[in-house]
Formats: sequence, structure tokens, C-alpha cells
Amino acid sequence: MPKKILIVDDEPFNLDLLEQELGDQGYATERAGNGQDALKKVESFLPDLILLDYMMPGMNGLEVLKEIRKREDDIPVIMLTAHGTIERAVEAMKAGAYDFIPKPFEPDHIALTVRKALERQRLQREVEILSTEADSRYHLVVGESPRMNEAIETAKKAAASKATVLLLGESGTGKEIFARAIHNWSERKAQPFVAINCVGLSKELLESELFGHEKGAFTGAHQFKKGKMELADGGTVFLDEVGDISQELQTKLLRFLQEREFERVGGTRPIRVDVRIIAATNRDLEGAVKENRFREDLFHRLNVIPIDLPALKERKEDIPALARYFLQRFSVETKKGFTDIAPEAQDKFLSYHWPGNVRELANVIERAIVLGEGPKVTLQDLPPRIVFAEKTTSDDSLSYHEAVDAYRRELIQRALVQAQGNRAAAAKALGLHRTHFFKLIKSLGIE
Repeated sequence: MPKKILIVDDEPFNLDLLEQELGDQGYATERAGNGQDALKKVESFLPDLILLDYMMPGMNGLEVLKEIRKREDDIPVIMLTAHGTIERAVEAMKAGAYDFIPKPFEPDHIALTVRKALERQRLQREVEILSTEADSRYHLVVGESPRMNEAIETAKKAAASKATVLLLGESGTGKEIFARAIHNWSERKAQPFVAINCVGLSKELLESELFGHEKGAFTGAHQFKKGKMELADGGTVFLDEVGDISQELQTKLLRFLQEREFERVGGTRPIRVDVRIIAATNRDLEGAVKENRFREDLFHRLNVIPIDLPALKERKEDIPALARYFLQRFSVETKKGFTDIAPEAQDKFLSYHWPGNVRELANVIERAIVLGEGPKVTLQDLPPRIVFAEKTTSDDSLSYHEAVDAYRRELIQRALVQAQGNRAAAAKALGLHRTHFFKLIKSLGIE
């Protein structure tokens, strides 16, 4: 759908010229010859942008602009006048004009200014949307369980300091969301939050992501690039899965944490930045230190304020609120009218062991809404692993063989969730041969 532009001028020649130029650029246009007509057209035409003449009989452009701002706060308004002075330009900008163009004007100049104004408006709206989404995600760090409340209390105290935070917990417990919450609670909230996943990148690529590189530093480095540490100056850097970085990069990260400066790959000049580090891992870093896979001095630098995020099965009091949050979120995203979760489905949520934690709960509810008919999430909308799961509280009543099978089932399901359904990867993670692993899946009735 083309963007709509309202052209307001008391000179028919200018109206014709601008209408022709903007129409050729693909915009839908409407015209008004005076201020009163312009205000009516704002209500009926709903323009995305307004070109507004300053000098008009009756209401002048400044008066019209002030009326527009009372009704519509975010429509870009570009002022046009043959009597351009700095004083008038300043007055118009103070009243909320995007730009001020003197007459006579070049049509190309008008078209370029219109494009820039509309692009700026688009970016502002994206920021507002992202900000709203980010704010809504803080529901995920609110809880009723003692373990979660303890983690939140520690995080809020940590946010008021510059201390490095280490988030510990299983995959899917919401470590990045927690890190964003700490950033948002801190004095750095108006500055950048930059997340880096330390898994899946080679040592060279990860080093370049962190610290940037100079042109020609390595094959493919065709131009200079700033790293995330530099881009986040004044803000927060979140290092996800920090336990997976190489020994060499551990040394460089340790130096950065000690000195708060680094050199780009291929560079010689030290660069000093002010960033707050929040790291996260689902690995046993203390065990990795004992096995010489992780530097002890780096561990202590990261482990200033450790926060252990509980698994979902350890905070079941929070499941109903989380489920309702995801229900509302995905119902809006899919434009399907889901309003509630049936009691029997809620019971299954509470009895299931959630090896994939909050991420798995979100996926289950999204699947239910996409495939279900509504208006409630019912048992029929849930995957078999949820519906037919053994209650986690019933282990004491199981026989030896039943308990072994239940534990094997849980291990395999957890590995499959963490491997995102890739059976070969899950078998490798458990140290099992693929053929044996596939037989176990079948014999244990795992979907």
C-alpha cells in the first residue's frame, strides 16, 4: 500500500507540481488549499506525511502545525515557505516540524526529504514495537516460587552495580531474558544491550565478533569492522554460553575484564570501553576448571555475582502465569481467539517435568494455538509427550525397572529437546550409538 501524503498550499501551481512529482515517486496524494481544509483532510485522508506551506490566508502554516500536533503526534510535517528565515525555521521545528524547506524548491529535494522523513518514522515505530516487546518479556522474570524470587532479588541488587554477573542454569531457563532485565533495571538501560552467542562460531569469527577487526586482518576481512564490545560502549554485553569459548579466547577475555581494553584483530592500538559484562552458561564451570578446560582466573572474574536460575520443574508455582503469558502473546501473533487453558491441560502442564524448561513451554503453547481451534487450549491440542507423561512426583512408587525406564525416558527427552529434535545430535550428546539410541526411543515410546 503506497504511503499517503497531504500537500497543503494556497498556490495551485505548487500543488500541481508537488502532486505530479510525488505521484511519479509512487505516493498517494491529497491536496488542500488552506489550513481549515488541511485539518479536515488530516481526519479523513489519514496521511503518513504532510507538506505544509507556511504563508497562507486565514490560518498560517505554523497555526495549522500546532493544531495537527494536538491531534496527531507522530505524522512528519515538512514546512515550505517563500519567506524563509532562521527565526521561522526554529519556531516551526520547536512546534514539531520535521524539516523546513525554502521556496523556490527543487522537486528532487522535496522527494529526498520526504523519503528520509518516512524512513525515520518507520524506524521510530520499529523501536517502539521492539521496546514494547522487550517490556512484555519481563513477565518471564516475575515469579511466585521462592527460588525465582531469590534470583530476582539478587539480580535487582546486582543491577545497581557495575559488577560482572554469571547466570547459571539449564538450557531454556531464560538466561538472556534475565540478562536484559538486569540491563533494564540498571543505569545503563538507555545504552546498548548486545548479546553474543559463544557457541557455533570459530575462534577467529568469535574474536572478530567480540573485538572487531582491521581491514586485511584475515582472509575475507575486506573492510574494517567494529566489534560488539566497542558497539556496546556505555551499555551491557551478554556473553551466552561463555563456557564454550576456546582457551586462547579465554585469555583475551580475561585481559579485557582486567584492563577494560582490547585490540581489534590485526590491530595494534588499545581501545578502552565502558561495558558491563553479563555471562551465562549451562555448563559446570567449576568442574571445567578442575579439568583444566576453563581458566580458573577467568572463572573468578566472571563469577563475581552468580545467579542460579531454577529449572521450570523447580518453580511449578510459576507455570500457570507463564502459560497465560504465552497464551496471550501467541494468540495475538496468530490472530486466533484463544482465551484460556482448559483445567485438564493445565493439570498436565503442572505434572510434566519440562526438560526444555520455559522455552519448551512456549513452544508447546505456540503449537497448541497454531494447530488448535480454540477458544481454549485442550488436551487434544497438546503433544503426546505431555498428555501421556508420567507424573514426576510418582518416582517413589515405581518398581526398579519402571524407575530406570522413567529416568532413561527423561534423559532422552531432554537430549532431544536440547538438540531441537535432531536424533543423531542427541545420541552423540548422550554418548550412545545412533542405532541403539533409535531402538531406545522406540522401546520407551518416545515421540
